[in-house]
Amino acid sequence: MKTRFTTFDVVCSITELQRLIGMRVNQVYDIDNKTYLIKLQRQEEKCILLIESGIRIHTTAFEWPKNMAPSGFSMKMRKHLSNKRLEVLRQLGIDRIVEMQFGTGEAAYHVFLELYDRGNIILTNYELTILNVLRPHTEGDKIKFAVQEKYPVDRAHLRELPRNIEQWTEIFNKVSTGEQLKKILNINLEYGPAVIDHVLLTVGLKSNMKWGKDFFVGNMHQIVAAIEEAEKLLQDALQSPSKGFIIQKKEIRPTTEEGLDYLLTNLEFHPMLFKQCEELPYKEFIHFDNAVDEFFSNLESQKIDMKALQQEREAMKKLENVRRDHVERLVTLTKTQNIDKQKAELIMRNQSLVDNCILVIQSALASQLPWPDVKTLILEATQQGDPVASAITDLKLDTNHITLLLSDPYANEKCSDADEETLKPMTVDIDLALTTFANAERYYDKKRLAAKKQNKTIESQSKALKSAERKTKQTLKEVQAITTINKARKVYWFEKFFWFISSENYLVIGGRDQQQNELIVKRYLRGPDIYVHADVQGASSVVIKKS
Repeated sequence: MKTRFTTFDVVCSITELQRLIGMRVNQVYDIDNKTYLIKLQRQEEKCILLIESGIRIHTTAFEWPKNMAPSGFSMKMRKHLSNKRLEVLRQLGIDRIVEMQFGTGEAAYHVFLELYDRGNIILTNYELTILNVLRPHTEGDKIKFAVQEKYPVDRAHLRELPRNIEQWTEIFNKVSTGEQLKKILNINLEYGPAVIDHVLLTVGLKSNMKWGKDFFVGNMHQIVAAIEEAEKLLQDALQSPSKGFIIQKKEIRPTTEEGLDYLLTNLEFHPMLFKQCEELPYKEFIHFDNAVDEFFSNLESQKIDMKALQQEREAMKKLENVRRDHVERLVTLTKTQNIDKQKAELIMRNQSLVDNCILVIQSALASQLPWPDVKTLILEATQQGDPVASAITDLKLDTNHITLLLSDPYANEKCSDADEETLKPMTVDIDLALTTFANAERYYDKKRLAAKKQNKTIESQSKALKSAERKTKQTLKEVQAITTINKARKVYWFEKFFWFISSENYLVIGGRDQQQNELIVKRYLRGPDIYVHADVQGASSVVIKKS
């Protein structure tokens, strides 16, 4: 997610904010230790400029929580900027540094907003001597950002002339093979990654191309063409205000109902619709300033939205786990019934073989042969090809059981009953204490018990599933109760008075006190307007506005 201004954003923002020139500082507030609101006014026109160290600058139409007790930095700006007129608003060189000058001559004060790295806000006098600095620090050995030091405006990078093919070839020849095109250009250009991606796509290149693999010296003319396109975009941004775009991402929202619901989350803000963003959902604004304001104002509510979305997904995941467990249990019970039924069928179809197997083992045990000798006897008979011994795969004499490998003796025959099921070979445990029929009945009984258990499971799981669905729906309702930053309605000039709109669609205003009575007459009473006043001491002065 994009969270701070690029150089191109700064250029577009400064161009648009030129409309603030001439407005006076009414008040300064701080939201936190990095973010400040400068309230500006010009006659009836009011505006709030928001600046955040290292991040952004834009006007705002949203209500922001202000600190009850202003910080020392706010108090310092109030002291020096109060009632001063904004005279200059410009970008220093091509850096992400904004200079604001309030007042003129020796009464002038400058505010420098740095929008790169860790950011900074510096207040200076007319000689650029630092009066207050948000983040005191030292750059290198000589440049100090501290009170009474000079602010170094000359350290800002100036715009360079576009390089030619030879200069770009020299730059690329110093780069390691396999380096991405986007990375090389970002290091050598100030436009920002979004602009670079856009202009590369415009000339038929991709930002992930690699030097020496996808891109070679022969393509260098495309680089020059891309830079020319970027310069054109920059010049256009310097000349006229830009539109605003918020690029969004569609997050699928889980729901217990049929169909899909989704949530649009903001990813990036841009002063134009770049080519790499054309296929993504976006929201368009008349001004870039409005787009930035909405993007940052919605950050907190978007975090809550995403947290709610995560809770919704977790709730749906729990519901899906209940459903999956329900299905798996039913599948297991159905499979168990089928296996028990097949075992019973195999016993009945191999009645003679099962009888003989039971008889052989019972006879051996009756003759008091040791268990190892019984196993040896069965093994020898199997090696000699005895069909009865060959069917015995395991002796479980400690539990009085044997395991037989039974197959369908009629599998290879053409039965007249086409619907009769052909059984696959299967190992079956036989209880030596029971007859063949009793063993088959035992498996039929197990099948019937599994069927009853399945019915009970269906009934209980159905209740559990409905309960889980109710809980999930309730959870989804609860997490959708999200707090948002409420947009402040524009307050009109006449709302400070008593006022109403007449049936003839005239605005009627009246003073609340003596001071407002005088203000209404002196400032708002015009030629065609009608003045009304009751012949009573202290009555309100009323003006019917017809102008």
